[in-house]
Amino acid sequence: MPERSLTAARLIAILDLWQPRQDQPIGRSRPAQLRDSSMTAQPASTSAAANFTGFPSEGLRFLRDLADNNNPDWFKPRRGDYDALVRGPMVALVADVLTLAAERRLPLTGEPEQAVFRIHRDIRFSRDKRPYKTHCGASLSRTGKKLAPGLLYIHIEPAGCFVAAGFWHPEPPLLHRLRQRILTDPDRFLHVVRALDRGGMPIGPDDEATKRLPRGCEPGQGTEVEPFLKHRSFIARRSLDEAETGSPGLPALLLDCFAAARPLLDFGWDVADA
Repeated sequence: MPERSLTAARLIAILDLWQPRQDQPIGRSRPAQLRDSSMTAQPASTSAAANFTGFPSEGLRFLRDLADNNNPDWFKPRRGDYDALVRGPMVALVADVLTLAAERRLPLTGEPEQAVFRIHRDIRFSRDKRPYKTHCGASLSRTGKKLAPGLLYIHIEPAGCFVAAGFWHPEPPLLHRLRQRILTDPDRFLHVVRALDRGGMPIGPDDEATKRLPRGCEPGQGTEVEPFLKHRSFIARRSLDEAETGSPGLPALLLDCFAAARPLLDFGWDVADA
């Protein structure tokens, strides 16, 4: 699978974070993968036990078909297929990631059902009126909130699956502090960059980067950190092939990627918590 850069604009389209969740139909049955009478309630980090067996190829096929039939007349009669083949496996994946994260003492929490993003697109102010996303995504953080600084994002799409971690569109005060920390401690940040490169989770380009250095960052002109001072987001990513997404070992792989991105996350959390 070809490597694709994870740009800020692409993340905006992927995460679709402006909308409240409205994708929980009343009376929707639980996906078969999660419908186990032996399941019992778990601590707050996991809403139910799960057994992720791999993201099914039928789920990717469903998303391909949805791309060719992106309209309510096609989707609504097949909503059950979406829940069973796409959303259900993603919920199970998130639940297993959270269980394994707790075992590894990694700072990730959330509720599996709430961590998965809604299928509906926000078309209110868009020229593109296709109603449904043709991918499935989920986000986890150390606080359980999707917008919390420092997140793990999982993306399943026929055109390319990937895992990403970092700081997406931090609020202006935090973004300013991140840039200032990079400016005042460039050696540590460059160490972070090199560590992510070695770990296979490089910081991707930001197509929303400023053309000029932001005010107060002028001393960084001509230095190795100048391109990063122009970033509006700091995101590390790794592509996932179909063999990886279809494997029961995907939760462990995702947490390995999260661990590889920890230098960036720890750098940003140090700034956010100061």
